[in-house]
Amino acid sequence: MACMATTMHLDMGEIENEPVRPKIKDAKGILQQNREFLDFFWDIAKPEQDIRLKAIENLIQYLKKSEKSDELKYTLKRLVDGLAHTREAARPGFSLALGQVLSVFEEVSLRTAFDQIKEKHNLVTVKKKLIRNAAFGNFFGVLALSQSTRLPKEPQVVLECVQLLQSLSLHREHLRDLPRKTMVDILSETSEEVFEEVLLGALQTDLSSAFSTPEQLQLLLVAMQKFPQVLKPKKLKKLLGTSTIITMDNIPKLTEVLKMAARSVKKDRLLPAVALDLLQISLKEDNFELFWRETIIKGMLKDQPGPTHYLSYRLLGSALPLLTLVQLKQVLNGEVMRAYGEHVVSAQLPDRFKFAPEMETYVGDFLQGCDEPEKQLAVVVAFSLLTNQGYPVVPSFWRVVQHLRPTALQSYVDWLKDMFLNPQLESCLDFSTRRQKENQEGGVQRENCIFRLRKWIIPRLTSIVENNQVKREEDLVMDVARFVFFHAFFNAKKATPDIPETEATLSVPLDEKTRVVVINSFFGLLQHMNHLPLLGDSPEVAARNQRHVQGVTGDGSMWIYCLVQYADALLNQPKYAQSTQPFSPEQRRTWDSMLASVRTLMKKSKKGQTPETSAFQQLFLLVGIHLFKAPEDLVDLMQDLQNCMEKAQEKKSKKKATGSAGGEEEPHWAEVVVDILLSLLSQPSRHIRHVCRTVFSNICPHVTARALTAILDVLDPDKDEEDSAVVVTDDQDSDKIKKKDIKKKGEEDEGEIEEEQSDASDDDSEEGEDEAMEEGGEVDQNFRIELMKVLQNQGALATEQDGSDDDELDDEAMMKLDGSIAALFLEQKKKMQAKKDEKDKLKKGKTLVRDFKIKVLDLVEVFLARQGSSPLVLGMVEPLLSVIESGMSSESDQQEQDFLRKAADIFKNQLCRAKQYCKTVGDRQGELHDLLEKLMTKAQKLSDSSVSLYFFSASLYLVKVLRGGVPGASADGKTILSTEEVLCVNLLETAVEHITIGIREHQQSQASAMVLRGLQSREVQQLLAGDPWAGLLQKAVGQVAASLETVVETAKNKVVQEKLVKALELGLFLVKNVNQQKLSVALEPLKKVLQSMREVLGFKKTGQMEDTYWAVMKHFGVIKPKRDRIRKTKEDQAEPTAPKKKKGFLPETKKRKNRKKQLPVSEKGAADANTVPLGKPEEGKKKRNKNKKQPGEETPGQGLAKKAKMTPSAIKQKKKKQHTI
Repeated sequence: MACMATTMHLDMGEIENEPVRPKIKDAKGILQQNREFLDFFWDIAKPEQDIRLKAIENLIQYLKKSEKSDELKYTLKRLVDGLAHTREAARPGFSLALGQVLSVFEEVSLRTAFDQIKEKHNLVTVKKKLIRNAAFGNFFGVLALSQSTRLPKEPQVVLECVQLLQSLSLHREHLRDLPRKTMVDILSETSEEVFEEVLLGALQTDLSSAFSTPEQLQLLLVAMQKFPQVLKPKKLKKLLGTSTIITMDNIPKLTEVLKMAARSVKKDRLLPAVALDLLQISLKEDNFELFWRETIIKGMLKDQPGPTHYLSYRLLGSALPLLTLVQLKQVLNGEVMRAYGEHVVSAQLPDRFKFAPEMETYVGDFLQGCDEPEKQLAVVVAFSLLTNQGYPVVPSFWRVVQHLRPTALQSYVDWLKDMFLNPQLESCLDFSTRRQKENQEGGVQRENCIFRLRKWIIPRLTSIVENNQVKREEDLVMDVARFVFFHAFFNAKKATPDIPETEATLSVPLDEKTRVVVINSFFGLLQHMNHLPLLGDSPEVAARNQRHVQGVTGDGSMWIYCLVQYADALLNQPKYAQSTQPFSPEQRRTWDSMLASVRTLMKKSKKGQTPETSAFQQLFLLVGIHLFKAPEDLVDLMQDLQNCMEKAQEKKSKKKATGSAGGEEEPHWAEVVVDILLSLLSQPSRHIRHVCRTVFSNICPHVTARALTAILDVLDPDKDEEDSAVVVTDDQDSDKIKKKDIKKKGEEDEGEIEEEQSDASDDDSEEGEDEAMEEGGEVDQNFRIELMKVLQNQGALATEQDGSDDDELDDEAMMKLDGSIAALFLEQKKKMQAKKDEKDKLKKGKTLVRDFKIKVLDLVEVFLARQGSSPLVLGMVEPLLSVIESGMSSESDQQEQDFLRKAADIFKNQLCRAKQYCKTVGDRQGELHDLLEKLMTKAQKLSDSSVSLYFFSASLYLVKVLRGGVPGASADGKTILSTEEVLCVNLLETAVEHITIGIREHQQSQASAMVLRGLQSREVQQLLAGDPWAGLLQKAVGQVAASLETVVETAKNKVVQEKLVKALELGLFLVKNVNQQKLSVALEPLKKVLQSMREVLGFKKTGQMEDTYWAVMKHFGVIKPKRDRIRKTKEDQAEPTAPKKKKGFLPETKKRKNRKKQLPVSEKGAADANTVPLGKPEEGKKKRNKNKKQPGEETPGQGLAKKAKMTPSAIKQKKKKQHTI
C-alpha cells in the first residue's frame, strides 16, 4: 500500500518525501482523508469487475454513514478525474461509481457534476496528446449522468449533454459510434414535452441528415417511435422532404445505410439496431413488401456473400415474430431463404462461417414465444421446403420442433406423411449450387429429388419421436411407428378404415433404396421406443418414471408388442395390405407360434413377473419383428428359442415336483439362450444389441459354466475364426445406419459436399483401375510371357532371324494387334481387381468379426456386474488376459484399440477392482494356486511390462479370492497364506530387480510402476507384514537409488524422463512409508543420489518430474527454494542473450570444416586456451556496441587478447579460414 500511496500522491501533485517546506498546501484535501476512504478509489480503478463493483457499493455505504460534505465533495472530484483514466478498465468503473453517487445523493446537482466534467476534460484547452483521454472523459461523464436516472428532471442539462455528444461524434477515431448510441439512450428516457421544447431544435441537424449514417438514422427512428405526436408526417416532410421513411426515392439511401451498418458489425456478428427499427417502421407505415423487395432482395443480396447477406438472414430471423401469417409465407418463400439455403450448403466446407446455428436460435425463440399454431406450422414447413435438389437444408434432427404446440406438431407430422406419399417438388424452394449445375449437364432428375426428399422425411418423423423434449402423446408415437413400419414392409392394395395407412396411396412408388432407408429407420425407432419413458404429465406418470419404467405404454404393454399386434393385423388382411416380402407357409407358422408363445408368457406374467419370463418375451418379440427383415435366417432361431423355453418350463416343473434337479444330458436352457443371443449379436443392429444385453442380464443367475465358456470362446484369439459356430452377417446398409446416427447428432447432411464426394469417388474409381495394375510391386511374369506371345504372333516383335528392323505393320495388322493387346490388358485388369476385391472382403470380414467381439464383451460386462461373486467369474481371468496380451501385440487400427481398451477396462475395473468378488472357492483351492503360480511365472517372462501389470493385477485378485474364501484360523489356511506370500514375494522381487536390469528404459519405468502398484496393495502389505516388508522396501530403495544414478546425465530424453518420473513416484512412496511406519530402512543412499541430481538438473521449473522430486525431498527436510523475482538490470538482461544473426549467414556448426589440415600441437594448445568454458559467459559481452557483431566476428578487445596468446602460425591459419568463409 505504501507504493500505491506514493503513486497516488504523485498523481495528485503531492510528494511526501520532499524536503521540509515552510508551508504545505493541501489543495485537493488528500491529507484530510483516511486510508479506508482512499482505498475505495484504488479498487474502483482495478481491472477485476467484482472488485470494482464491491468498491462502489462500499463507497456508497461509507458516504451514507459519514455524512461529511467534504468527503462527498472529494468523491465527486475524484470520480470526475477518473473518467479519463489511462487504464481502459478503470473508466467504466469511475463512470458507474459517479452515476451511483449522483443517484443516491440528490443534494449534488447534475449541473455541478456536468460543469466539473466539462472543466476537467475540456477538449479545447487540453494538450493534443491527451485529447483521446479527454474525449473518453466527456463521454463517460455523460454516460454517468444518464445512468443516474435524474437526467430527465433537468432539461437544460439534457440539452447540454446532447450537444456535448454531438461534438464528441467528431472524434470517431476514438469513440466510434458510442456518442450516437448514447444519444439514442437519452432520447428513449426523455419525455415528449422535453423533446419537443428542448431537444428537437438541437437535434435538427442530425434528424435532417438521417440517411447519412446508421447512427443518425437510428436516432430518427427512435424519435419517431418514442414521439409520434411530435414527428408527424408534416414534420418529417419538413425534415426529410418526404412524409414517410419507406419510399422509392429513399430506398437507395436506406440500402447504403444498411450496408454501412452491416460492415460495422462484421466482427460482432449481431443485427444492428437500426435494421430492426427500420423493419418496424416499414410495418408501421404498411410498406413492408416494398422495403423487403427493394432494400433487402434487390439491394443487400446483390452484393457478394458476406456481411450484407448475414444482415439479411438476421433480419429474416428477427422479423418472424413481427409478421402476419401472409407476410411469413411471402418472406419464407423468397430469395432471402434461397440465399440462406445456398449458404448452408456451401458452409459445410471446412473453415467456413456457419450461420445455421444462429438461424436455429432465431426460429427456436420464435416458436417458443408464439401462441398461434398456424404461424408455427408455417415456419417449420417453410424451412422444410427449402431444399437442395430435393434434400432440405435443415437437419433431420431439428431441435426447434420441441417448441411446437400439440396441434401444430400433429399438423406437421401429417404434412410430413403426406409429403412422403405425394412428393410435391413444385412447392419446394429448390436450388442447385454452381458446381452441381456444372456436373449435371442434363438437368436434375425428378426421381433422384424424390428419393432425397423421402430420405430426409423418414428420419425427420422418427426424430420427433426420439426427441424427449418434444411434447408428444402415445397416439402420435404409435401413429409414426405404424406409418414407418407399414411403408418399410407393406404396400397398400385397397383402402380400409381399419388400416389408416391404406387410405393414402403413393403417387410415386418406393424404389429399393428408399425402402432400405425406411427399414433402417424403423429399427432405429424401435430401439428408441424400447427406452421410451412413460408419456404424459400426470403425477402418476411422473412417479412411475422415477422408477425408470421404460419401453411400455400407459397400460403396461410393451411398445414392441403393440407393433407386433399391428403387423399381425396386416398379415391377416392380405386383401388390403400386401407384404413386400411375403412369408412362406413355414415362416407364417413360425410367426403364429411366436405370437402364441408371447401370449402364454403374458398370462403367466400376470400371476408373477420373473426375469426368465421377461427375457423370453423380449426375445420372442425381437426375433418376431425381425422376421420381416430376414425371414430365412431367423426361422431356425425361433424354433431353438421355442425349444429352449419349453426346457426351462420343464425344468421348473421338475424342481417343483421332486425338489431337486437331476442330471441333464441335453444342453441347459440357459446355454441355448446364450447361443441365440450370440447369433443375434452377429447382426448389425443397435436395437438387437440392447435387447440382448437386457435379456442376458435377466438370465445371469441361470448361466452355466458351459454357457459362459461359449461366450469366452468367441473372444479367444487362439481359436480360428472360421471354426466359430457363429457366423457374422454383413448388412449392406450398415453404413447408412451410421450416417443416420451422425445426422441425429445435429450435423447437417447432403448438399454440395455430397456432390463433391461423389465426383471425387468417380475420379478415384478411374484412377483405381490404373493403380490396380501397379499394385503388387513386381510385374506378373505370366502376364509378361503372354504379352510377348501376342507381339510375336502379330509379328510386332523383332527376332534374331529377322534381317532388318525397318519392316512396319500395315494398318490392318496394327488394328488386330491393338485388339489383342487390349483384350490381354483387360483380362489382367480383371485378375488384379479380383485380388483387390478378395483383399477388401477379408478386411471387411475381419472388421465385422471385431465388431461382433466388441458386442460380446457387453455380455461379459453384464455378468461381472450381476454375478461378480459367482465362482464362474474365476474362469474369466485367463481368457481376458489372453485377449489383452493378444491385443497388445497385434495391429493398432482404431477398432482394435477400442476392443482392447474395452477388454482392459472390464478386466481392471469390473473384475479385479470389483467390490463383490468370489468368496466361496470350495474345492478349487489347489486349482487357483496353480493358476496363481502360472500367472506370476508368465508375468516374469513377458517382454512387455505393460502386459505384466495386468498379470500382476490378476495375481492380486486371486490372492484376494483365496484369502476371502478360506478361514484364516484353520491349519490349511496357514498353508495357503504362506504359499501366497512366497508367490507374491517372488513376483515383487523380480519386478524390483527389473528396475535396473530391464533391457529398455521403458521396461525399467514399467517395472517401477508395477512395484509401486504392488506395494500400494493392502493385501500385499498384510501378507508381508513385519521383517519381509522392511526387507522388500530396503531392496526397493537400493534399486531406485541405482536407477536414478543412471538417469542424471540423460534426463533430456523423453523415455528417460518417464523412467525418472516413475522412479521418483516409487521413491516418494518408499520414503513416506518408511517414515510413517518408522521402519529400520536405510534411506541415506537415496538421499545422496537425489541431492546430486539437484546439483546437475537444477529442478527449478514446475512440472510432474520437478514436483515429485521436491515432494520426495520434503520428507528429507529439504524445501523447494522460492525463486527471487528481482528485476534484472539492462546488463543482466543482455548477458545471456546471444548476438542476433543476420539472415543468410550460416551458424558456426553448419560451416564446412577443412578436415585435411591439422593444427600443430602448439596451435592446438593455444586454441584450447582461448576457448570459453560452458556455462560461463565471456567477459566484455555484457554491453553491446551499436555496431552489432556478426557471427564469428570479435570485438577489438577480444581480438587483441586472442592475438596476444596465439602463435604466429595460429594467426595465419585463422586469417586463411576467414578468407575461406
